[in-house]
Amino acid sequence: MRTHSSPGTLPAREHLPATDAGTPVLDVVIPVYNEEKDLRPCVRRLHEHLTRTFPYAFRITIADNASTDTTPLVAARLAAEIPEVAGVRLEQKGRGRALRTVWSASDAPILAYMDVDLSTDLNALLPLVAPLISGHSDLAIGSRLARTSRVVRGPKREFISRAYNLILRGSLQARFSDAQCGFKAIRRDVARVLLPLVEDTGWFFDTEMLVLAERAGLRIHEVPVDWVDDPDSTVRIVKTATDDLKGVWRVGRALAGGSLPLDRLARPFGDDPRDRELTNVPQGLARQLVGFCVVGGLSTLFYLLLYSVFRHFSGSQPANALALLVSAVANTAANRRLTFGVRGRGGAVRHQAQGLVVFGIGLALTSGSLAALDAAGGSPAHSTELAVLIAANLAATVLRFLLFRAWVFPDRGESGAAPTVTAAPAVSSPAHSTTTAPHAPLPRRPVPYQPSCPTTAQVRAGAAADGSWRDATVQLQPVRPHDTDAGDPR
Repeated sequence: MRTHSSPGTLPAREHLPATDAGTPVLDVVIPVYNEEKDLRPCVRRLHEHLTRTFPYAFRITIADNASTDTTPLVAARLAAEIPEVAGVRLEQKGRGRALRTVWSASDAPILAYMDVDLSTDLNALLPLVAPLISGHSDLAIGSRLARTSRVVRGPKREFISRAYNLILRGSLQARFSDAQCGFKAIRRDVARVLLPLVEDTGWFFDTEMLVLAERAGLRIHEVPVDWVDDPDSTVRIVKTATDDLKGVWRVGRALAGGSLPLDRLARPFGDDPRDRELTNVPQGLARQLVGFCVVGGLSTLFYLLLYSVFRHFSGSQPANALALLVSAVANTAANRRLTFGVRGRGGAVRHQAQGLVVFGIGLALTSGSLAALDAAGGSPAHSTELAVLIAANLAATVLRFLLFRAWVFPDRGESGAAPTVTAAPAVSSPAHSTTTAPHAPLPRRPVPYQPSCPTTAQVRAGAAADGSWRDATVQLQPVRPHDTDAGDPR
């Protein structure tokens, strides 16, 4: 798949309209498990803050992860008392499962979540969602590791957080600074396509979502936050860290194997209308040239190193042939993945075979140069041989790029329409449709929210890339005062 040029399914980002309507602009999800003590003050404080500072309509959704205490009753009372509060109960634990389920069913164009302890200062909420409303960014995260953030927490959690982010940078090449802060937001049109690719249903959900979004080229906005650690947190640090490391390994293998269809997350190059009016212009040529030059430079160094090693055990011609053969295989594999964005194992053998044909042309050029040098000078110095080989390789490199682009890795998206990828519907309820129909105009001030969903909705959370479903259908029911404790199904 060609991730750099495929149009994917995401349109260009646009600023949400700001006129009157009743649909909430922002849906803040609070995932909870046995939080009967903290839930009421958290929701009250968040509701007061949004009413006072947020200029659009909003909703607060309590996502109960199979609590076994009175958390469902507290959520039901809050939903009955406050029009902008809704409650959803899931019969399986997992913060990632709760977020994916509620976000998939939400009709708000901006989706966010925060932890029930409200460790993050709420003054960062409007800066968090503003870039998503304006169309500037696709996701937004609060960062405790930004230079201007102010954080109060113990040395143990500080060490774990920084070590974890170093692992992400070293293993998954993540560039965002804080994957674990419970303060994030995403545009609904992005969530509709991104969430089916995220497998984790627990605490690693955030990290996996951010890594896939970043690898797909989506824009992630970071907001420095003021954050105070909750000493009564029920998070099991050792188990969470173990699960996170397993998730890092799983995602790293998937990215290395190219099995993730990240091209479905591609956006147009820019939001300027002029970018959309360009016709008959090859896409990605500049980026391909840069990538090819980088790969070619590294391949040349690798080739020269191999030639120098093989030269000690054989003549110049065998050493050149062996060095060029090994470096050609590595060069084709690197250009296939990095320069031309072809992922997955499909067509790999054919590409290597075509690459060997290109290798043969390069071998003819370099071998011919060495033969001409031997015929002219008798016993040329090793430095002279290297100089001639460099000149011959430069000529072969230009020809190799042209053959790679036109024959080995042709951009079929330029000559025909790219295949359309349709995301699976997230919910069967019309009130919670996740289609990309134009959003209704948005209000300037909060209006009471009247839940329009039916008593029971069937939400299928966890669509796989092949259209199948990883999780069983989740039964969602608004919490009611007479609900009984369901117990932990695990």
